[in-house]
Amino acid sequence: MATVPFVIELDEELKASLECEANREHQSASELANAAIHHYLTLKNAKRQIVETALGEAAEGAFISEEAMTRWFHSLGTEEELPEPEPDIQDDNLAHR
Repeated sequence: MATVPFVIELDEELKASLECEANREHQSASELANAAIHHYLTLKNAKRQIVETALGEAAEGAFISEEAMTRWFHSLGTEEELPEPEPDIQDDNLAHR
């Protein structure tokens, strides 16, 4: 992928930390900063998509009960791990807005 110059101002402590970590990883500070920014934006986009999906479900009046979430949560990491719960509560008042 082509790269383009981008100037950013960092406080001295952050710049020193970035350079130190880049040296440890045998990368340039620019490469490490690029990877960090990419990772940050990927996480922000994933969170945004999750929120948009949840808002869409809420607008349809579809919700997951606390009981279903608790059962699923307590099953995580066990041999009998449950699949993510599906909406089990319907609020028709919200679905018609």
